[in-house]
Parts: sequence; C-alpha cells; structure tokens
Amino acid sequence: MKFNQFSIIPTTPAQRRAELKMLHLLNDQEEEKYRAVDLWIMILTRLHQGVNSPLPATEWLHDLLATPAQAIDEWLSDGNQLTSDVFYRVAFQLLEFEPDLDFQLDSPVNEWKKFHLPIHDTDEWTSADVIDGLYLLLNTRGKNGMALIDLLTAEGFLTWTYDLPADQKPLFFNGKPLATYDHHDFIREVVYVETDLDTDFDGQADLVKVEVMRPRESDVKPAPAVFTASPYNQGTNDKWGEKSTHNVNLPLTHKTATDQAPAEEAFPTDFKKREVNGSADKATQTFTATPAYTLNNYLAVRGYAIVYASGIGTKDSDGFQTCGSPEQTDSMKAVVEWLHGDRRAFTDRTSGITVTADWCNGNVAMTGRSYLGTLSTAVATTGVPGLKAIISEAAISSWYDYYRENGLVRAAGGFQGEDADTLANETFSRTKRPADFARVKNRYNQYTAQMIKAMDRTTGNYNDFWAARDYRKDVSKIKADVMMIHGLNDNNVEPSNVKALSDLLKKVSVTSKLVLHQGQHIYINAFTSLDFSEMVNLWFANKLMGVENGADEFLPNVLVQSNATPETWTAYDQWTDGATQDFYLAERRLVTSPAADSTTLEFFDQQTEADYKDWCKHPAKWQSALYKDNGKFSLHFTSESFDSDMILRGTPRLTVQVASSVDHGMLSAELLDKGTDKRLTVSPVLMNRGGLPLGYLWQSDDLREFRLQKETSEYKMIAHGHINLQNRRNPRDVDDLAAGQTVTVSFDLQPIFHELKRGHQLELIIYATDYEFTLRGNEAITYSVNTKDAKLTIPGFHPSDKSAKEE
Repeated sequence: MKFNQFSIIPTTPAQRRAELKMLHLLNDQEEEKYRAVDLWIMILTRLHQGVNSPLPATEWLHDLLATPAQAIDEWLSDGNQLTSDVFYRVAFQLLEFEPDLDFQLDSPVNEWKKFHLPIHDTDEWTSADVIDGLYLLLNTRGKNGMALIDLLTAEGFLTWTYDLPADQKPLFFNGKPLATYDHHDFIREVVYVETDLDTDFDGQADLVKVEVMRPRESDVKPAPAVFTASPYNQGTNDKWGEKSTHNVNLPLTHKTATDQAPAEEAFPTDFKKREVNGSADKATQTFTATPAYTLNNYLAVRGYAIVYASGIGTKDSDGFQTCGSPEQTDSMKAVVEWLHGDRRAFTDRTSGITVTADWCNGNVAMTGRSYLGTLSTAVATTGVPGLKAIISEAAISSWYDYYRENGLVRAAGGFQGEDADTLANETFSRTKRPADFARVKNRYNQYTAQMIKAMDRTTGNYNDFWAARDYRKDVSKIKADVMMIHGLNDNNVEPSNVKALSDLLKKVSVTSKLVLHQGQHIYINAFTSLDFSEMVNLWFANKLMGVENGADEFLPNVLVQSNATPETWTAYDQWTDGATQDFYLAERRLVTSPAADSTTLEFFDQQTEADYKDWCKHPAKWQSALYKDNGKFSLHFTSESFDSDMILRGTPRLTVQVASSVDHGMLSAELLDKGTDKRLTVSPVLMNRGGLPLGYLWQSDDLREFRLQKETSEYKMIAHGHINLQNRRNPRDVDDLAAGQTVTVSFDLQPIFHELKRGHQLELIIYATDYEFTLRGNEAITYSVNTKDAKLTIPGFHPSDKSAKEE
C-alpha cells in the first residue's frame, strides 16, 4: 500500500494547538503540565471517549499493542517513555491497519515511511511532539481511505457540534470544514427557475426544475452552493436511445467543397415571461431522493448546500433536449444566476409565487463527470457572476471531438452509432410525464429531424452545428477557477478534450488544476491511494467559504497517476515539458534518424465476410487481430528496446504520405507500449463495498483502487487517432482526392502521459477502418504509405527521473 496526500497544509504550532482545543482534545496548560507519555494517553482516551463505542477506555487501551507483545496498559505499567516506534505502532492500529497482515509490528516507523504516510519523527518525544504528532495523525489517511479525523467522525466523534449555533459552524481543521452538520436536519426543497429561453416553441419562457439539499443552519447563516447539472437525474430513455442509434456499417463517400449541412432550427426570441402573483419566504415543494454524486454527499455534511438540475427538456422542466447547445448551457447558467440572486424562481409551475435563494451566500461551484462535467465547463465559459469554481471530470470541451474527428464520424468508445440526436432522445425525460410528452411530441420530433441534418453524418465535417457546441472558443470568458480530472485511458470522452482546455486556460487569469488518472470514464473520489475528496474540500473552502488556506499554492498544478507503479501519484508543473523526440518510419521500424531510402508499403482494408460480421459484433476481436496482423490490413513500425525508463508527455503527431486506391479514404494510427509486463487493471478493483462512510450514519461509497493484473500482457495501447484523407488542412474544409493520388496528412493522436519501462518498445500501427470508432464499410481499398519524410513526433520524451517533483 502507498498513500498520497496533497490536502495537508502546513500550520503553525499555535494553529495546531488551537484546533486541537477546538475539538476538545487539548486543554490549556496541559502541554506544560504533563509528561509526553501522559499527554499522549490523555488525548488517546479523549479520542475514544468521543466516539460511540461499547468499550470503556481502559478496555480499548488493553486491545491496542504498544509493543509486539504488550498492550498499552501493560506497557504503561512498566513505566516506559513514549518512542516513535510506540507512537506509530499504535497509530497504525488507529488507522485500521492490521498487524502482520498490513504492517510489521517490529519496525513500525520504517513501515510507516514505506507506505508514504506523513510522519513526525523525533529522537526524544516531548509533550510538544505529542501535540504535533497527533495533529498530523488526525490528518493522515488510513487503510480504508479515510483520514483519522474522518474515521472518528464516522463513529460519532463530532455529534456534539450539531447543536452549535449556526454562526459557529463549520469548524475548520487543517484548512477544511469538518462534518459538523446533521443530515437528519437537511432541508430538501424544489423550485422552478425561469429562463430566457423558449426551446419547446410554446410561446412561454422555459422553467427549469431545481432540487436543493441544504443544512438547516443555512436559514441563519447562508451556505455556499455546490451545483451539479445532470441531464440524467430525472430519468433516461434507454430504449429510445437504442432506436436512435445510427448504422455505422457504411462506406465513406467522396466529399466535395460544396457539401454543406443545413442549419439547425432556431428557437423563438419573442415569448412571454410568467406573471408574478407574489413571493414566498420558503419553497413549498420537496423531494425524497435524487440520484446523487458521492462527492456531493461528502460535502453536504461539511456545510455545503447541494443543488441538482437536469435543465431544459427533462421531467418537470420545459423545453427540448439540445445536446450541448448554447440553450442548454444557458438553462444551467440560469440556475447559477438564481443562486447568486440575479434571477427569479417560482415555488411551483403555476402559481406565479417567486422564491429567492436567500439561504445561499452567493458563491457557487459546479461538479460532475462526463455530461455533468461538460455542462460545468460550458457554464464557466459564459463568465456568469457567482460561479467561483468548477470540478470538471471527464468533460467534453468540444462536442465535435466527442462525435467526430478530423472529418470523420467517430464514435465515443463503446457507443458506436450514438450521435447528438441519440443523446438528446436518451435524456429527453419529459417522456416520464406521458400527457406532457404527448403535447410536445410532434414538435420535438420535428426539431430533432432538423438536428440530424445539421449534425451531418454524411461528411463528418466541422460546421456551425458543432461550432455552437465548441466551448473552447469562449475559454477566455472564464472567471471561475477550474479543476480538471481526466482518465488517460478514457476512450469515451478522450483526453484531447481536457488537454485543449488545460492549454487554453494557461492564457486566462484564473487558477487551474489538472489531475490525470489511469482509469477510463470514472470518478476518482473513493481511491485509497489519493485524498481527492479532501483536496476538493480544501479547494472549495478557499473558493466558496473564503478560507485563507493556501489551496492554490499547496495543491499540485498537474497531478498524474503512474501507469507503471501502483498507488503512485506525482506532482508536476505542467503536462508537457517542451522536449520532443522524432521517430522516423523505415521498413517496419521506428528509428530516431531519417532513413536514407524511402519505401512504399501497402495494406488492404477489406476483410472476409465472416471476419467483417464477427468484428462488427465484437470489436475487441478486431483489436486483438490488429495487434497480431502481419501486414495484411495494417502496417507495424517498432522501435528498439529502450535501455532506461522513459516518460512521454504530450500529444503525439503523425505525418505521413498516403494514397487510396479510390477517391476517398481514412487513415488511423495506434501507438503501443510493447513489452511483456503486468499492467494496471483496466478498471479500479472493488476493495470494500460501502466501506467509505462520508459522515456519521450518512451515505457511503465503495472503496476501490487500481491493482496490477494477475496475468502479463504484451501490449498496451496508449494513443490513437484518425483522419479523413479529404480533410488534410482542417476538419471544416474539404480537400479533393483522386484515386491513387499521394497526399501528405498530419494529425494528432490522443494526448499521453506515460511511463515506458526499460526494455519496452514503442510500436506504431497504421491502418484504416477502426471497428470500435469509425464507419466500417468493408470496402476493397488498398492504401499505400510512403516512408519518405514520414515521422511520429512525441513531446516530453525523456528519462522518467527528470522534471518530476514527487511530493
């Protein structure tokens, strides 16, 4: 096991003592009055007495080992003095590590360091050392993914704080609010925010349903709001989505410069706002449950109001689903404006009675993964007042890069045939109210029919439809600080989305943080190896509560999980460090100097009917066949083995001359880490279902972590890319192509941050049809690749011991 904590901030001796007194663990004069060992026992006893346990303190101390053979009480009776070995042997047990199974009793300090846990080590323990050591221990993560203070909280240690006056809460420990709010007293209410939109063409401004869960104390002391914009929360239409999935077993066609998709339908600008008939002090509707993000549940008992909205085109709201359009963005922006006091909401859909968010302090953050994180990014690009920070996890920054690539229709991984209309239909949850749906069904179908034409699956070109859903052009308007989280192996929302956003944010005067993990399309707030929830709590305390805790300074600018070593996270200043390495294509080889002679190599894209049908049903079989192909439908170029560990940081770019035997075609490429090795599991392994409590008798999360696979594998695909041979300049403009014409294409593969172990090789595979991502027409096309001037450029290529600042 290895633990990586980035949320622990430096404190002064006076601050540490004041916070321990705040928690009733230390009293005035005790540091001067008691010996180290006596003060240690006194505070340990108070820790135990503060939780709900059937054991009296004397029995509890009798169950903790001070030495490999003696319990604490037995050890004390011999008149021993406190040592580092005793302190950390007991500390291991407090953090739920099991002797002999998790750590060795005879060398606890060495074991502690091996686990990368923060340590206060001293040759001779004084009372001051006890205070400083226990303060640090309370901030230290244990076996089950919780800092000791949170572990104690989950056992009832802070229930006395529930009765504190609102103006005395939350309590802050090491710069972060503690779980001092009783979830039994949460206020759950529903309001309807009025937008400046009419997306269902009914002549009236759309209302958006908003669900709020907030501390009772926010009636007295306004709380910051954490808002998750989730089009999924009011239900989905999975079967409708399946019916809306497009056929991808189609050939590419030749494009001309005159091919232009029609515009999508414009929404009315002339419509009525609702008549106001009065105001209410409080909302009048409530809710019992809503799909929740576990990070939000963690934050809820720490003093944040949690807000959910599904936006236009969802159950109990008005409007149509538009899949990432400016209108969808504006409907979520309207919620932020209401929370900030700049927009009105109603207590219900019909009465005309308004209600304000006077319980909110006007500071808002947005959270969420995938579509949810996408809308966080989208709203941030409006520069809306009140939005102080966003957490965008696995977020789309350009919908073109989600459903298209370089002039090709390209699926999100695992969702071949899905497109903007498919996702709109899946999330159009007004269907859950049958009469409401019946009233708008025909008009909605008319709207989506035009959407299908505008999104243009015929050419795959970038056009005005996709430009409207490209948030990158508005990054300069962002005023909120941004924390981005993305999986380096995410083949759904691919890493190009976060790399583009991260690069653009460097030009904007906001704070941005980036966390890159080894997962696919996942949340990371329940890993044992990383204190992500605590990092967010520290950051939000600064952004939303105004706590001067140094979050911007102490949280890493770029934090990367190692693909080579389990449970290892390293801090960097930036994603790419500027160094580049060119690899040139020679006869089946990747070399570091241009080859003297060029070679033309060919591959044939058409498969047998049996293989074609099988691979369409089972794309993983195609991928396996691609790795093993001997040159029939792909070309493989392999480097020499590397004699040291290398690191690759940035966006690889491939430049190559290619010809198609017909007047259209595509080129695809994969970059592999080749070397027989045990690699990380594709998905995190479940360690303890429900084993991560988020508060006292409150919600929980499943503890999980990446592990090394039991079996070795020869390949790991680390990047891929695709391009239409008729979009050589850019995705919008069409270039002509004749059969047999040799053209030069240059295109990016997906960004990487990868450790290549000594003895491994890089392998580049060039091919055409990608059964997992592209159209697959199984045409009889021969592709010819000339190695002259062909090269693969990899930025940030250097030995792995350089540039890192491991914390």
